Amino acid sequence: MGALLLASAGKHFRDPGFYRDVVPGYLCRQDPSPGATPSDTTQGSSTQDSPTQGSPTQGISTEGSPTQSSLPPRSTGTAAAAQHPWAVLSRDEWIAVSGLLELAAAVGILLPPTRKLTATAITAMFTAFLGGHVDALVRAYGPQGTPRRRKIHAVRLPLQAPLILWAWSLRTRALPARKPGGRG
Repeated sequence: MGALLLASAGKHFRDPGFYRDVVPGYLCRQDPSPGATPSDTTQGSSTQDSPTQGSPTQGISTEGSPTQSSLPPRSTGTAAAAQHPWAVLSRDEWIAVSGLLELAAAVGILLPPTRKLTATAITAMFTAFLGGHVDALVRAYGPQGTPRRRKIHAVRLPLQAPLILWAWSLRTRALPARKPGGRG
């Protein structure tokens, strides 16, 4: 599990696009467009990661890199009103934070004194990630979905169950050390 978490944490920083679809749009802050003035943000919102612009994946290419939207921003009164209360980080910041969490979990699971607590935290983390995987699969079958995305997310979602069970199974204490000269 430690090696898997370390590899995944590294991938968060080497290839963040791999995780872009799994971050639900309602968690993503709507940053103003580059060059926008503060008054522009009260008149409309950025089209990237905007849940009010049709599909939540609007402005994201199939490879996960940002693209320019051809639609003009909608006027919503205030940008803050259009954002979900959980939208405290941008999509890329969520990816980085989850990579750091996985790195910390990889270290924690390898240290015997923190193994049980870390395994519980990993179980909770993988369970929380389920929401993103379900959201990504639903969007993959939506109007902006592609056959490639459908295949990817149809495989990624069911893989979460064995990961959650594996993490939960690691909560058992490490076997006690054998006494020298003892049987067993």
